[in-house]
Amino acid sequence: MTRWTAAALALMLTAGIALAHEARQGPNGGKVVDAGTQYHAELVAKGTPEVVVHMSDANDKPIPADGFRATAILVVGGQTVRFPLQPAGGSRLVGTSPVAVPAGVRGAVQITSPQGATVQARF
Repeated sequence: MTRWTAAALALMLTAGIALAHEARQGPNGGKVVDAGTQYHAELVAKGTPEVVVHMSDANDKPIPADGFRATAILVVGGQTVRFPLQPAGGSRLVGTSPVAVPAGVRGAVQITSPQGATVQARF
């Protein structure tokens, strides 16, 4: 790889990272992040085993969660916990962790749309 090729590749990667939206505070008290290019996901955890993900479109308009399914993969107390989330009315996907999940938890949620496309939201 030439110096110019390496420089061009680094510039493209940096530009892609710069275009990604930063996590921001959501209307339900959680953090909102991109989930692919079509969706936003807001993860709400409040120190209980229940975790809620609110789905919205790329314009932040809530979308019905019916037909979606998801798996949360979160790091709690230094341990990785995995559990499913299911539609629970409105834009909500809800799941129960085997342990209490603190606000601001780190991890990811893998989301599968009704059409079968899978995206990931990283928190």
